[in-house]
Amino acid sequence: MKIDVITAFEELIDSTLSHSIVGRARKAGIIKLGTLSPRQFTEDKHQTIDDRPYGGGPGMLLKAEPLYQAIKKLRKKTSYVILTSPRGQTFNQELAKKKKKKRHLIFVCGHYEGIDARIYPEVDLEVSLGNFILTGGELAACVMIDAITRLQKGTFKKEGVTVTESFENNLLEAPQYTRPEVWRGQKVPAVLLNGNHKEIEAWKHEQALKITKELRPDLLENASQPKAKKGTKKKIRRK
Repeated sequence: MKIDVITAFEELIDSTLSHSIVGRARKAGIIKLGTLSPRQFTEDKHQTIDDRPYGGGPGMLLKAEPLYQAIKKLRKKTSYVILTSPRGQTFNQELAKKKKKKRHLIFVCGHYEGIDARIYPEVDLEVSLGNFILTGGELAACVMIDAITRLQKGTFKKEGVTVTESFENNLLEAPQYTRPEVWRGQKVPAVLLNGNHKEIEAWKHEQALKITKELRPDLLENASQPKAKKGTKKKIRRK
């Protein structure tokens, strides 16, 4: 997958996405990440990309022409342009799964008080991280790129790692434990030690439902609830 980010703060994108899983995916060639500054498409000596809004108001707006030229330079037939915007669709795991299939993503990072509205027709989708305001869209773009990269084939050595993570099937992930078996008097649930994969799977699903109901009940409306094997729930409760 090719990902380009249009931003005046190229070093922020590159440094943030050079570590951990995304950094390894870049080194392995699973994703190819590029940045392009709209300053390259200015004509004044100060490379001005922002100006005061017509009609008054605080702050500055990103000018349309530099952004337009940057998008034009990067856009190909397979390109899909995403604008980071507080007015956009809220980003979630389902959206990440849809966009992982794109061959070329172009992220346009809003900044300051926003962008000249005449650039909106050049954008395929506006996306927000939530109901809050950031200084610029660079961090939002990094978050989305991270989420999408995790879903690319080959990012993890072990296939299927992302299948049981939170928000898959609109459920939070079940509790997980590692060594030691007993830590400060707290024991690992016995069902996780019995080697019965069907019982373990049923327990994890039950716990995922329980935690989602407690912490994020809004997700349960669309949650997947496969039927457990007869008698499984009973056995788990006795343990």
